Amino acid sequence: MSVADFRRWVSRPWAGDAALAVVVLAAELGSASWGLSVRVVLIAVGGAGLMLLRRRYPVVVAVLVGVLYVVGAQPPLYDAPVSAMMIALYSAGRHTPALTSVAVAAAAVTISLALNGVVMGAPLSMTLPLALSPAMPVAAGHLVRLRKELTARREQQAAEHAVREERRRIARELHDVIAHHVSVVGLYMGVARRTIPIDGERAQRALLTGEETARRAMTEMRHLLDVLRTDGESVENQAGVGVARLPALVEESGNAALEVTGEAVELPTTVDHAVYRIVQEALTNTRKHAVGASSRVRLAYLPGLVEVEVTDDGQARQSGGVGLGLAGMAERVSLCGGRLRAGPSPAGGFVVHAQIPLQEKT
Repeated sequence: MSVADFRRWVSRPWAGDAALAVVVLAAELGSASWGLSVRVVLIAVGGAGLMLLRRRYPVVVAVLVGVLYVVGAQPPLYDAPVSAMMIALYSAGRHTPALTSVAVAAAAVTISLALNGVVMGAPLSMTLPLALSPAMPVAAGHLVRLRKELTARREQQAAEHAVREERRRIARELHDVIAHHVSVVGLYMGVARRTIPIDGERAQRALLTGEETARRAMTEMRHLLDVLRTDGESVENQAGVGVARLPALVEESGNAALEVTGEAVELPTTVDHAVYRIVQEALTNTRKHAVGASSRVRLAYLPGLVEVEVTDDGQARQSGGVGLGLAGMAERVSLCGGRLRAGPSPAGGFVVHAQIPLQEKT
């Protein structure tokens, strides 16, 4: 085994817990002032063994180690697993929410107060500081948990900030690409227009140069858009995306019906694509979260706006459980100046409803 393999093995949580269990066992057996009796060995082995489960079941481990502690603290001998108890309390604070940590700390303090005050018969002023000591490892564990969460949150915010900055840079670069190439294409188109009557060959060269410039622009734009995509999503051809494709999309879903009302009008490209994507995402969510449910797609052309609604008759579900698709729908509708509502339907199932205004062409 190489040094790198050994480090990876040691860094695994279960390996660390196994090593901790060995340390606890050695500490408990080594601190047995009354000799290694069967009782001492059983308590030490039990406390050490529970260390293997402290991450997955921190509260259960704290309770079981607490039972061993109470048993070991009974007079006339004192064989309580102190090290196992401290680690179990720390694990409860480290791996449980705040309210659970407080409950564990309160229970530990109560038991400690009873043991130190009632069993030992000491006055409260002397036993209170000792009785409150179990709350300290719980608090330490919870502080470590909070610190880890804050660190992870800062790292996530830093990553999101870096992504936003990169997207701004790419957006500026995309603007520069479009502006440059479009101006070049316009220049050569103007040259071709002026030289066609007098020099056909030169006009042809200008047109070829403009065509090649347009191709380069499209290539660079596709590359930049591909970088902007997330989760490995590929750049697809948007030419076949729109309301005209809704009948085929609904038919492909296998268990949906399309209803169109109103007088159809030509939609702006962004609205046309948004309507298609809303229906596509809603039908996908139905197949994922309401298997076997039937869907109804309603597209309505109203004065000054278009309305799309997708409903299903599956089991009612919360909108938060659908995934990131709703966020994408809302963003598309917002960019078009519309409104989106998605959630459980009063009649059962789930409904996605969007209204998008149609701006007058200028």
